[in-house]
Amino acid sequence: MKSYKKSEGTYSKAFFQSVNAALEGVVHTLKSERNMRLHFLVAFLVLIAGIYFNFSAVEFMLLCFTVTFVLVAEMFNTAIEYTIDRINDEYHPLAKIAKDIAAGAVFVSSVNAAVIGYILLSKRIGRYIGGPFFIIKQSSWHITLIVLLIVIGLVLFIKVARKEKSLLRGGMPSGHSASAFAVWVVVSFVTGNTLVCLLVFFLAVFVARSRMANGIHTLWQVVAGSVLGTLVALLVLQLLS
Repeated sequence: MKSYKKSEGTYSKAFFQSVNAALEGVVHTLKSERNMRLHFLVAFLVLIAGIYFNFSAVEFMLLCFTVTFVLVAEMFNTAIEYTIDRINDEYHPLAKIAKDIAAGAVFVSSVNAAVIGYILLSKRIGRYIGGPFFIIKQSSWHITLIVLLIVIGLVLFIKVARKEKSLLRGGMPSGHSASAFAVWVVVSFVTGNTLVCLLVFFLAVFVARSRMANGIHTLWQVVAGSVLGTLVALLVLQLLS
């Protein structure tokens, strides 16, 4: 009997020690990682918004799962970085790849959270505010978002297929040029104002020219990005209209 009580007490003590260690890990991540603090703040605000807008049980569970997924990914990323730094203090290409993959997991989870949050909150916010915002939400804002997502996705896909060294800087095609000209097409379609169209066009040209002036892209990379953004925007607008 005494042996049983002793083992039960030891188990209880070990359990509380495990919980305490887990909480210390969360606290340490919050103290040391700025991104973790930002994720926690956004998660708190989103959950408050879910309560305020009276989400259904399924919607709120989906929101909680999405928020938790981002936080867990950030904590795993931090743990992997600490482990790699502890094992090897010197630079090694494989260590960099491991850290990049861990950071990529956080990025993917964050994009997933942004998409789910947009789907769950956009309609409710539009109906709550009403007026011009609701009209914009139902037309040009959604179209612009869809166009930009497709353009950026295609640019990244092409760069991956071509095995470019950097996905965000340089390479074929120019993502900045593609996005700028896609916005120009959308603005031209939505406003129908000649002066506004010309101004946005010149801004798009300025963005494309700045990529060449800074030596980030060549002429053909900028032209390819501009053509890609223009054609994708026109195609999406035709399909949605």
